[in-house]
Amino acid sequence: MFETPLIAALAALFLWWFATGVLLWRVHSADRAGPDSHTWSVILSLPLFAAGVLGVNATLADPSPQGVWFAFLSALALWGWVELAFLSGVITGPNTRPCAPGLSPEARFWSAFGTVAWHEFLLAGILLALAVASLGAENAFALWTFALLFGARISAKLNLFLGVPRINTDFLPRPVAHLSSYFRQGPVTGFFPLSVTLLALAVGCFLERLWRAHQAADQGAIIGFTLLSMLSALALLEHWFMVWRVRDDKLWRWMIPAPATNKRKT
Repeated sequence: MFETPLIAALAALFLWWFATGVLLWRVHSADRAGPDSHTWSVILSLPLFAAGVLGVNATLADPSPQGVWFAFLSALALWGWVELAFLSGVITGPNTRPCAPGLSPEARFWSAFGTVAWHEFLLAGILLALAVASLGAENAFALWTFALLFGARISAKLNLFLGVPRINTDFLPRPVAHLSSYFRQGPVTGFFPLSVTLLALAVGCFLERLWRAHQAADQGAIIGFTLLSMLSALALLEHWFMVWRVRDDKLWRWMIPAPATNKRKT
């Protein structure tokens, strides 16, 4: 099973959908609970981050299909914990206020960056640590997975800031609801075609590496580049969701708890 590219592609698709749904379910459930629920979510999920660190360390010297799988999952564990901490409002930035009206483009950019600064610095720090740890390693797929997620997320955030036609803010939990004031709904800018072109090139690059891995019969590389090809294709799809008239929120709507209703007793 570990050596089947089709299973790897389908698994990447499932993990993208399921992990996103679980994350949204957790932060919206915490919204409905007590004021400290978000903080406890982040604290109690720290073993996920620790598992990611241990998993990356254990797979650096293991280029087998199993090693590549666990490197990929370890990178997702690191990413998932940081995203939970961000959406929970625990690791965001020094600016927690909505965007002030009438700001110049430069002031608006720095105000927006202030809302996510600590989150971006943490992601960049983890990426740097993975790069150092992966120097000369036989299995660097944890690094490539995290780098792909990081690049795609930066691209998505910049597009939301600069302007795209389709923006779904329904999924933002209360701790980061102010972020929607920094999004700009409107025609795409020149950055959008650049970003989707770069992501399409990433898909093509990973597919070319996958073909080379097939030629060399390198089973570990086959699985790794299959996972990266699918993940980069999904990142490209998420960008197109910003302009297509497609209700992508339906993919996860059923996993989000319904709003609490107050029933008056008679």
